[in-house]
Amino acid sequence: MKNDQLDNQFKFTPSVLAWPLYFVLLLWLIYWIEVKYNIYLNDYGILPRTLKGLRGIVLSPFLHGSLEHLYNNSIPLFVLIAALRYFYRKQALQVIVYGVLLSGFITWLIGRESYHIGASGLIYVLVSFMFFKGIQTRYYRLVALSLTIIVLYGGMIWYVFPDVDEGISWEGHLGGLISGLLFSKIYSTPEYEQQIVYDWQRPDFDPQNDAFMKRFNDDGVFVNPPLPEPEPDEDIKIEPEADVIPFRPVIRYVYTYIEKPKEDNSDEELNN
Repeated sequence: MKNDQLDNQFKFTPSVLAWPLYFVLLLWLIYWIEVKYNIYLNDYGILPRTLKGLRGIVLSPFLHGSLEHLYNNSIPLFVLIAALRYFYRKQALQVIVYGVLLSGFITWLIGRESYHIGASGLIYVLVSFMFFKGIQTRYYRLVALSLTIIVLYGGMIWYVFPDVDEGISWEGHLGGLISGLLFSKIYSTPEYEQQIVYDWQRPDFDPQNDAFMKRFNDDGVFVNPPLPEPEPDEDIKIEPEADVIPFRPVIRYVYTYIEKPKEDNSDEELNN
């Protein structure tokens, strides 16, 4: 598929802005309810390896411990969800929903014995998915998106390691990173696959069996193939020699008879 045809896959619709806007507004609404009515919802977060903590797999992305925590997650979520919806329209909903579930489950398995809350796990899912998927497609716009994400959020990689910051859930970050990488392998993007034009573009291409590559010698020098022998023109047919009849001119002889006149003897008779 040509680049102009691939570019037609990108369509800006109201959902590109509506999805992240509604999601972020929901986070702020829940936090406002907590503050307004003095409700403590952190107990609904992920409590690793406990039956009660399983509910936090679904609920923890919507809970935040402070206004600063909520603010720091809101901007990346808005940008990343909008980018996901625009560039990966068909896979966007699955990545978000299953990303929340899988990253939360990984956190529940490996997390410390404390409540884990916040949408940072989902942020790492989105960053990981769009980065690795863009590299895998090798389509220039998606690769550019991957590089942009690295520039903006590349520093987040340090927060998947223990002991960097005791106040953050590195387990949730690591779970999001693993989930995004896994989804980049699971969810295919055939709409961005370029048409194979040359044999060397095929994944099973073997240079040893290619007729052109065989023309290079051991020193890497291209050796021209021998010139083909000229073939007689098939349109010209040479007939075998026929018997030649020599040309003999025809000569006609025409004979005309002319009668000789008789001699006059009258004078002789007179002289006698």
